Amino acid sequence: MEERSEESLSFSVRVFTLQEEEEHMETHEEEQVSREQQVSVCRQRAEQELTLLLTTGQEAQQLTVQDANRASVFQFTVSKEMDCCQVGGQSFLVTVGKLSLVLQFKTPTDMKNFQQVLKTGDDEETSRGCTERDERGNMDAERDQTDFRTMFETRAENDPAQGYQFHSCVSQQQSLLQDYLRITTYQRAILVNEADFRDKVVLDVCCGSGILSFFAVQAGATRVYAVESSPMAKYTQILIQSNCLSGRIRVLEGEVEEVSCPDMVDVIVSEPMGYMLLNNRLMESFLHARKWLKPNGLMFPSYGDIHLAPFSDEQLYFEHYARASFWQQRSFYGVNLSALHSAAVDEFFKQPIVDTFDVQILMARSVKHCINFMEVKEEDLHRVEIPFVFTLLQSGLVHGLAFWFDVAYLGSKSTVWLSTAPTEPLTRWYQVRCLLQTPLFAKLGQTLSGTVLLAANSRQSYDIHITATVDQSGFRSGNILDLKNPFFRTPSWFHS
Repeated sequence: MEERSEESLSFSVRVFTLQEEEEHMETHEEEQVSREQQVSVCRQRAEQELTLLLTTGQEAQQLTVQDANRASVFQFTVSKEMDCCQVGGQSFLVTVGKLSLVLQFKTPTDMKNFQQVLKTGDDEETSRGCTERDERGNMDAERDQTDFRTMFETRAENDPAQGYQFHSCVSQQQSLLQDYLRITTYQRAILVNEADFRDKVVLDVCCGSGILSFFAVQAGATRVYAVESSPMAKYTQILIQSNCLSGRIRVLEGEVEEVSCPDMVDVIVSEPMGYMLLNNRLMESFLHARKWLKPNGLMFPSYGDIHLAPFSDEQLYFEHYARASFWQQRSFYGVNLSALHSAAVDEFFKQPIVDTFDVQILMARSVKHCINFMEVKEEDLHRVEIPFVFTLLQSGLVHGLAFWFDVAYLGSKSTVWLSTAPTEPLTRWYQVRCLLQTPLFAKLGQTLSGTVLLAANSRQSYDIHITATVDQSGFRSGNILDLKNPFFRTPSWFHS
């Protein structure tokens, strides 16, 4: 039997390298030298056009980067120790040990061809190894989705949500940064209270791109610790170094519950809000970080209000009900599907609806539930009970409850608010509406009372338990909904 010869494919690339190395850094408060691990960016390679050779042999695939003189700059074997992902439209990140290479191809087609050759590789053990590495390292990526396919993306087949987080972390951050209201509110809250940041130590929890860390430095912070557990941490480090702020912003890679902050801090900043304020349960990480907060320190945001109000929207109710009409078919390719219609209706009605609406559909003034982030305990957010009594301002059918939230940034000079109310400019959080299983008829002046219970679950989200009664008639309805699985009635920038 003839042995298969080695096959090589070459690509023209630019290479950016990230490598952990030992550096000497002076501490701010003590005149001593410590040795800390830092990530350095090799800019020299980025300015050269290099050649990437991908060789497929009998035993394994080999990656080689050569310069113009055909001298090897980097060379390593594709193995289970390698971690990789797509970055943007025509770049690919490869990580082996403490070395990471960002390979920037000349065209998206070149990158696709490169991925295809990797995809057809024979090293199944490598594919399994990469899958296991990613499943261990990206547990919190459940909130996102994608459909790229390469030999390294078996991990995404096991959990599509994790795949999207890993392969699109930069595009996610772009969506967040393009939310004008969100970004400008944070910058205003920090800069208008610059006295709270000047010459202070700041902790940025779940920092993402690190934009809040940059704002803290703009306000005069001497040191910022930016905590990030996702693959975005490497890119945050690139931004910090390219903005010449390595001496003032330090990335702590890992979960806030696991990393060690070198100093007690004066201010904690974060953007931990999800739909209905609490979805994704990042708020608990924000609260956990208080163990590093100095006495009388500040938290931005400082507190939040969850608002709820009854609404009447017959069109929405029947539109949602009609989503199950597919299951009413009695001859779908000769099969009667109608036995599952009731189950489909139940499932669709368990989905909170993420959209926006005209305030005229609201039937009463909102009730709010306040959470003080300086005082509330993490375990208090495991079960949030919100009792309500609404006095109806109009007669009609109550189809459900609408939710939105406000957060406040309480500084020494000014308090700045970020609101997701339907009366305010639209944000990426929109509003959330939860339908009752059966609408309730109520008259002007009558009261609707009940409870909303947000019960934390193991899917980084909440189950929403609603009970509602028209007190004068005794008519009662309710529903149990899954906040992890909302229905996006309006296209969203980023699904929290």
